Amino acid sequence: MKFIISILPYFLFSLLHAQSYKVTYQQSYHDKTSAEEKNIIVFTDSKQTVITSTPIIQSLMPYPYEVLYIYREQNNHLYKVTNISADREIATLDTFSLEKNSINLNTTDRKQILGYNCKKATLSVNSNQIELWYTTELHVKGAPNEFGQNIGLVLEYVRNGNTKITATKIEKIKHVPSNASLRSFSPLVDPLTYQDELWRSRFIQVPIFKNEQINFTETPKSDSIIRFAHGTVILKRVKIPAVDKQGQAFIQLIEKSNGDAYDRTGSVFMIAEDQAQTFLDGMKNGMHTLPLYDNGDGQKYPGMVRTTGYSPLLELMRFFTPFGIAHFNNRLTLKDKTWQDSVIYRQDISEFLSLLSGKEVYIGAYIGNYDKGGHTISLEMTFHKGLSKMNYTHIIPIFNSTNVMEMGGQTYATFFSQQHGLEVTFDLPKAATDVQLRYISTGHGGWENGDEFVPKENSIYIDNKLIFKFTPWRTDCGSYRLFNPVSGNFQNGLSSSDLSRSNWCPGTVTTPNYINLGNLPEGKHTIRVHIPQGAPEGNSFSFWNVSGAILYN
Repeated sequence: MKFIISILPYFLFSLLHAQSYKVTYQQSYHDKTSAEEKNIIVFTDSKQTVITSTPIIQSLMPYPYEVLYIYREQNNHLYKVTNISADREIATLDTFSLEKNSINLNTTDRKQILGYNCKKATLSVNSNQIELWYTTELHVKGAPNEFGQNIGLVLEYVRNGNTKITATKIEKIKHVPSNASLRSFSPLVDPLTYQDELWRSRFIQVPIFKNEQINFTETPKSDSIIRFAHGTVILKRVKIPAVDKQGQAFIQLIEKSNGDAYDRTGSVFMIAEDQAQTFLDGMKNGMHTLPLYDNGDGQKYPGMVRTTGYSPLLELMRFFTPFGIAHFNNRLTLKDKTWQDSVIYRQDISEFLSLLSGKEVYIGAYIGNYDKGGHTISLEMTFHKGLSKMNYTHIIPIFNSTNVMEMGGQTYATFFSQQHGLEVTFDLPKAATDVQLRYISTGHGGWENGDEFVPKENSIYIDNKLIFKFTPWRTDCGSYRLFNPVSGNFQNGLSSSDLSRSNWCPGTVTTPNYINLGNLPEGKHTIRVHIPQGAPEGNSFSFWNVSGAILYN
């Protein structure tokens, strides 16, 4: 009898207020709506609340898409369901999200929305100030997102005063549509797995290398991964799916020492195949078979500059390994400090999308080292929908002086000892506006007076006109101390990895400069790079690794 009495008020409430509603919400930013923003639809009654959208209801929403279900007869359980594809669905039971935020209901602000009296509630989420305008006049609960699901029917959500989700229409319906209402979800995954799978479903992931060793060995072995230069270069033919060329592309490399204690130059590159002869030909047949650059300094530099019929490497990412990360983490202990167990290098390479989408390409990685253990790397590309500001339809590799085939006969780029430094003539097949030079520059020579530790101005000329000059210099190297467990320590309290360098630090990526060359007519043009390279001392010498590619539409 006591049980019957206890459920009677709820039974009478449900009986008297069994009305179902469909609420349509519009999203806006600074009170401006966008055609790209889809209307949010909330179905709600005393038993359930469903958060979906107009395109989902109409079967027009591209995959993946998510629908939220709140089962009010089951302790307000929140089910999150994502359709990853037409035949794959994942779901989880989230018992935490609806209760994790403290909502302040003690406000006096009131206003009307669609003729209903609304009260204001407030909360703070990750330093964002949230306002919820809700009504209790419809005797149902619901909201256009997870916030305020249990305070009434939220008719407006406001974040930081400028981002709004506002109800534009409330309709009485007989019941929640069968294709949108609660159902059984099986099997359920845990919330963390669900969130990870949902995240991964939103982009395309292309694995390239997985825990591959880059080391120095007399007998490198190739299989699906081709090894060159005594194992210090690895290369793989990769099939890239057709992707949105207006989207975004990222490359990510994870590195650990596998025995090498030193900071090393690394490069992720693509074999340019726009001309008859490629860098791969030199890797297979010997670097002496590639065109030689000669600027009169007495040396010949194979495969570094563009000529008629030959293209150098396209550098996707320049990176530098730290001193012995992971392998040497137990060699030195510092109080209140914990060494990192790997380095993650991640860079936007969207400017290369036109060369990647729907193509089979050779992607390679290089780490210059002489250690039999060397390093291990994992490498992947990811492709994301969105609107990149760096999409180009034409890319011309011009020069790349990073001697990735160092252990295969490619010399260090010491040619900046000459006044005219690096000079390359290329042919532009048609007139182009807003032409960009994607330029990466790092200075090397690891002693006190070497160019690694001495700032040097880089000057870029196009057709004998100075177009840009800057001094590539990094002063933030000390930020990466915990990536460098066996960096040398000095009496003044600094470590080698702390020292400022010519545009690189142990454990970092060197980002490109995008240099505007202006509008260029069809025909031949000459790029010259001038760097006042320092003089050698004894057996020590300086050199500069520079790469450049022309980008235009």
